[in-house]
Amino acid sequence: MSEPAFRRPDATGNVEMIQVPNTLKLKVGSRFGALNPGAVAKAEAALKSLSGQFANWLQDEINKLDAARAVVKVKGLSVETAGVLYTHAHDLKGLGGTYGFPIITRISGSLCRLIEEPQQRANAPLGLIDAHIDAIKAAVRDNITDSSHLMGRMIVEELERQVSAHIAADKGSATRP
Repeated sequence: MSEPAFRRPDATGNVEMIQVPNTLKLKVGSRFGALNPGAVAKAEAALKSLSGQFANWLQDEINKLDAARAVVKVKGLSVETAGVLYTHAHDLKGLGGTYGFPIITRISGSLCRLIEEPQQRANAPLGLIDAHIDAIKAAVRDNITDSSHLMGRMIVEELERQVSAHIAADKGSATRP
């Protein structure tokens, strides 16, 4: 990255270029230095040893999301119930790739986008929420890990399209008197 340059006009209107050196790295230094290959290998081995538990942990997260959906079915969609649903969807969004299912990250991200804004959560279509959760469950059941799977890609793209359409329609109705 080049150093920043500033232009300063003088009294006659001519512009003088001032190069400002980037001395931050010299002042701060590197806190971590070079990565220790041994430490990286050790961390990768530890992660691999835990990977046998990923399926159980993923299922636990899906069960939490499904339980939040069950509460929505009983109590209705409100800022509170959708907030709990959002929390579990957001957790899955972050964990899907780690657990070997990047498609779950994408589907959960779409669900998060649908219920992201607390003031609009009550307007989210329950059928679309259900479709997201059912798609997550189907991905695990059928071992659809990423969007290279044709059906998985088609489902996630349609979910994203419907979320975009809902948000656009919701914003449009919010601006009408």
